[in-house]
Amino acid sequence: MPERAQVTSIDALEAFRANLIVYLSKARPTLEEVSADVQRTRSWLEGEQRTHWENELRRRSQVLEEAQQALFSSKLSRFREASAAEQMAVQRARRALDEAEAKLRVLKQWRRVFDNRVDPLVKQMEKLHTVLAHDMVQAVAYLAQAIQTLDAYAGVAPPAAGPGAAQPASPTPEPEHKP
Repeated sequence: MPERAQVTSIDALEAFRANLIVYLSKARPTLEEVSADVQRTRSWLEGEQRTHWENELRRRSQVLEEAQQALFSSKLSRFREASAAEQMAVQRARRALDEAEAKLRVLKQWRRVFDNRVDPLVKQMEKLHTVLAHDMVQAVAYLAQAIQTLDAYAGVAPPAAGPGAAQPASPTPEPEHKP
């Protein structure tokens, strides 16, 4: 029977525990950053972009009305014929308005679709965050306890042999018999 327990993987457990701690220190902030990005994108779609394109729609509608008014005024005027520049200004303003309307439609569509596409992924991400914040922290603590237990076990000698085993030699020499 060997004199002490043969525990050889404590270093491997310590290395694994250290790597797990490093992984957790990087993974949790990354998940929080992704969550913040999702929230910023949602706010961008619902707030900034919606406001921008609604304002552009109003502004471009006003430009179109002004161009149409200028064209109409020139047609009513008996002094001159409507110029090509005025007609082109109306066409350009109409295209700009159509573009703003299309952008606003796409934005509204993305606002409806965004949650449907992102919510399942966000739920998975929240589950992973829970695992990292709760379960993996417990795993690190468990590994620390296991390392301590194995370290203590490795330092213990095996129990002494039972009563039927040979006794070690006594320290006093026995007298020799002479013939």
